[in-house]
Amino acid sequence: MTAPVTLAGRRSREAAVARDKEAWLALFADDAIVEDPIGPSHFDPEGTGHRGKAAIAAFFDKAIAPSQLEFHFEKTYVCGNEEANVGHIVIVAGGYRVQAEGVFTYRVNTDGKIAALRAFWEVAAATAGARKI
Repeated sequence: MTAPVTLAGRRSREAAVARDKEAWLALFADDAIVEDPIGPSHFDPEGTGHRGKAAIAAFFDKAIAPSQLEFHFEKTYVCGNEEANVGHIVIVAGGYRVQAEGVFTYRVNTDGKIAALRAFWEVAAATAGARKI
């Protein structure tokens, strides 16, 4: 049997790749947090994350909607209601291709809704490797 967190993570990635905002938002708990990446970034200057559906929807509009995404995970670790994926995400947006290497985690609540999506990747390293396409 597939763990609820694994299903939620897979559905999140599928909806993000399809740029299906409604399907993606439906996977999240009302009080969920998205930290992608963790810490300050151009999407989150204070580094406090995007908490709640309205903030998560705004993140989708800024980060996911204008991008083509690919997820490449070499290892996945499922522990209880959490999952950690090690690998990289390819982001194509604004005429550039960026590869973000890191650890990408999901935590679900008892209803199987995503309570936290956290991405551990270094903005400077990803930006330094950006290629014009």
